[in-house]
Parts: sequence; structure tokens; C-alpha cells
Amino acid sequence: MSTITSTPLTASQATAAASATSNDQMIASNFTTFLQLLTTQLQNQNPLDPLDTNQFTQQLVQFAQVEQQMKSNDQLSSLVSMEKSSQQTTALAYVGATVVVDGATATLANGTGTWSFSTTKPATATVTIKDSKGQLAYSGTMNINPGQQDFTWDGKGTNGTQWPDGNYTMSVTALDANKQSVAISTEVQAQVTSVDLSQDPPTLAVNGSNYTLSQIKRIVMPGSSTTNSGT
Repeated sequence: MSTITSTPLTASQATAAASATSNDQMIASNFTTFLQLLTTQLQNQNPLDPLDTNQFTQQLVQFAQVEQQMKSNDQLSSLVSMEKSSQQTTALAYVGATVVVDGATATLANGTGTWSFSTTKPATATVTIKDSKGQLAYSGTMNINPGQQDFTWDGKGTNGTQWPDGNYTMSVTALDANKQSVAISTEVQAQVTSVDLSQDPPTLAVNGSNYTLSQIKRIVMPGSSTTNSGT
């Protein structure tokens, strides 16, 4: 069952909000006090020895700059809050979707487990699949083409034995026509089962591991990919 995790405002966030409000009130009070002092001194200055208004003007400008900076900080905080809300909304849309992430361990469920791998050149690949205890479940050789391709295993071992559902890890080694090793990168397909909104940024639970939105490489429509059978 898909789940959504959220938490109330943390103590640090509440403290920061209270501090920002306190700073605004203090600046407003100090600004008003300064204007009152400035006006009073100008009204009561000695006409024969007037006060240096340049210093007052500089202080007035500094107060105005601080006030503007605090307003800018408030606006930036609003933008950050909007961005977090947008990330949470986007993350929620992933719940229930089948996605592709970097990895080598996929779940065999109802006799089906799917991996993806890619290479830059034609090669002969040896695919090895092991269970969570490291026992060899399947091994096979196939020709692969450049680019990304999917590999679907039906849970049947090399000897035809049906393996139980669970987590299985795939490794792929490949050689080109000149018997030189070819680099292979592996990915796994799995459904997003939950999203944790208490994290910043939010994390998605995929195949028992947590991933951020930036780590999701593709969204796959079930039955839309071209696959290689593991039998």
C-alpha cells in the first residue's frame, strides 16, 4: 500500500520563524526611535553651531538598507517555501509509477524481475543473477547492441527451476568483437511505493531504497519497453 509521510514544523524551523519576526519588530522599533531622535535634535540644535547632518543621513541610509535587506530575505524565504511545496507536489505524483534508477538489485515479483543496462558498442554479454544470499540463480549469454535495453527475468534458473519471489542482483560482463572488455551500466525498474515529505528534498521509496527526484532517470509505462527474456 502506498504511503505518504509528513511531519509538522520542526523546532529549528519554528525558532527561525520566531527569530525573523523578532528581528522585524526590533528594526521597526529602532527605526522609529532613530527618526524621533533625529527630528528632536534638529529642532533643538544651536543655530550658531548646527549639528552635522551628514552623519545622521548616513545612519538613516544604513537603516533603510537593513530594512530593504530584511524584506529581500522575507521574499527569498517565500520563494524557498514555494519551491519546497512544488517539490512535494511533484514527488506525490510519482507514487505508484514505475521508474528507472541506477542499481543492480531488483525485485522478482509474480515471476517477473526487470533490469536495464546500456553499452556504447556491440558486444557479447554474460548476464548473471544471484539471490539475496549470493546463490547463483541464472546465467546466460546474449548479443547486445549499443544503447539502452531492458532485461526481464521470469524467475527460472539456468536449469529450469522456478526461483521464489524476492530481491535478486544482476551483474553483466561484456566483450566486443576484439575480445576487449566493454563497460556496462545497470539500472533497475521498480514501482514507487511511498514518498517521505519530511525529508528535504523529499525522497521516494523504490525497491526498498530511498531516492531523490533528481535520481529518477526515467518513468516507464508498464508493457511499453522492449525486453530480453532471461530464459
